[in-house]
Amino acid sequence: MITKISRRHLTGLALIICQLSFSTMFMSCADTWDEHYDAASGNGGAQEGSLWQAIKQNGSLSNFASVVEACGYDKSLNSSQVFTVFAPTNDNFSSAEAAELIEAYKQEKGKVNDEDNTVIKEFIQNHIALYNHSISANSNDSLVMMNGKYVKLTSSTFGNTNILSSNQLYQNGVLFTVDKKATYFPNVFEYMRKDSDLDSLSSFLYNDHFYRMRFVESQSVPGGFVDGKTVYLDSVFTQENDLFDYDFLEAELNNEDSTYIMVAPTNDVWKQLIDQYTQYFNYDKTVTDRDSLGYTMPRLAIVKGTIFSRTNNSDAQLADSAFSTSAVPSSSRSYMWGESFLHYYQFGDGTGFSLHKPLSATGVLGSGQHITCSNGEVLKTSVWNINPLNTFFQWIRVEAESAGSIREVSKVENTSTHEMEETVTPLPKVVNNDNQFYGKMGHNSFVEFEPNRTTVNPSVTFNIPEVLSNIGYDIYLVVAPALAADSNAVAAQRLPTKLRCTLDFHDNKGATVSEILQSAISTTPDVVDYLLLAEDFKFPCSTYGLIEDLTQVSLKVETRVSSTEQRTGKFTRTMRIDCILLVPHGASMVDEEAFYLSPHGDGLVYVIPKK
Repeated sequence: MITKISRRHLTGLALIICQLSFSTMFMSCADTWDEHYDAASGNGGAQEGSLWQAIKQNGSLSNFASVVEACGYDKSLNSSQVFTVFAPTNDNFSSAEAAELIEAYKQEKGKVNDEDNTVIKEFIQNHIALYNHSISANSNDSLVMMNGKYVKLTSSTFGNTNILSSNQLYQNGVLFTVDKKATYFPNVFEYMRKDSDLDSLSSFLYNDHFYRMRFVESQSVPGGFVDGKTVYLDSVFTQENDLFDYDFLEAELNNEDSTYIMVAPTNDVWKQLIDQYTQYFNYDKTVTDRDSLGYTMPRLAIVKGTIFSRTNNSDAQLADSAFSTSAVPSSSRSYMWGESFLHYYQFGDGTGFSLHKPLSATGVLGSGQHITCSNGEVLKTSVWNINPLNTFFQWIRVEAESAGSIREVSKVENTSTHEMEETVTPLPKVVNNDNQFYGKMGHNSFVEFEPNRTTVNPSVTFNIPEVLSNIGYDIYLVVAPALAADSNAVAAQRLPTKLRCTLDFHDNKGATVSEILQSAISTTPDVVDYLLLAEDFKFPCSTYGLIEDLTQVSLKVETRVSSTEQRTGKFTRTMRIDCILLVPHGASMVDEEAFYLSPHGDGLVYVIPKK
């Protein structure tokens, strides 16, 4: 037997009724309860017997009683635990309907956990609440049922039913009779299991790897011992799903206290997206949990960004922009995505890659069937209006000064000590707010790599995380000018340099492949220079979601300046690196509007319409 009730409501109810056992409660809280009960009903006190005995002896409740008994809830309603029951009479709840429910219960019993049995959750627990509740002429409350659903309770109605009799107090609770069975409204999470068109989505969300029911012993009611083990009259379970956590969907879709809109792809759309997205999450054969990642990541890529909390999305706001639970505030975009104009998982604000208003026919919320749920609505759609460029096709920005960005710098052997010594020293630099280049580099900082030896071309290797496979990246090296750190830098300090850039990555077997992207590319003095190293470069293997000591993908940047070029003052071996950018090549075509990465004369990077 299963009960579900939020911690907030348990706390509130505990304050009201002392949350003691039935007998103790009526001794310590009796005056308060009796005064309220007598005022509400005019009843002189509790009647003889338990709730179950009252239901069993009431001929007009025989059909309801047969389902309660078949599902084993007669034991609970005959125990010392306190309940309020809203029992539908036989007039509009027939024996045939009762028999159908009993058969459905038997069909599921043993195949699903009791807490997931449809009849228990959607019928039995939909008519029973924990603790004593009564009504008066002015009642207008929201009552939480055992399945966690909120039902409006007034002086004459219980949800969509009419109350026929009320406030019948028995030894372990209160009995109401109602004119029909109460309608069960699934929440967004529960609805997925009820719609065969959403089987694929449901299968992912309810996958045993993420979803579980956790027994809460402290809130469960023991009923004695069998073979030395405690047997519980009522067992409290809570639903847990790792996908609801911060790192994934950031939305508790089963929470009755929240309200969501979820865009739900039908099975046909799901299959099309899986067929397309799987190629972007191809992990090499040496990766631990390769199969699990290959299953999870494409599916998470579909679902992430499809959930919208109504707390952050009013009707007025949705007319212009939809802010999903995976989006971040504008103040955090630079920190999260590297650029303030990037607004992943936010749709329709007229900038970047999401131009269509959310509620338009081509918007994220503009197509599909709206299905009302107890905590919001599901938008079931066979038309997918979410562009991956606005979700998981993301820029990768590796800031040179960030912790963990530098894997290593080049070393040579000291002939005297035979120890390996670094040939270059990384020197973090800050762009002051009075400098002409302030605001034109990430976090207004970069790293200057100063050679330690005049006879060696130094190098630095950067870690590149979270790449997708097979999408195609335009790879840029962003180089800072000497003037950015020193407005008085002299000509010798402002010389260009020549660079060779080599990309290392894994093939499908896990072997490292090295590819020279540029053999001798020159920088331009006195500008923030965006050096295009590769266009539409496709990695054979993804590293998205991997936690690695050393990333599979790295970029080695080394100077290619000869001694003569250095001596004659044509080039310098000093490197000043702001960041490495990997921009999805597909960003150049969005919604039939052409966009591209454009370094302007002022050193800023914009995504602008192509002329």
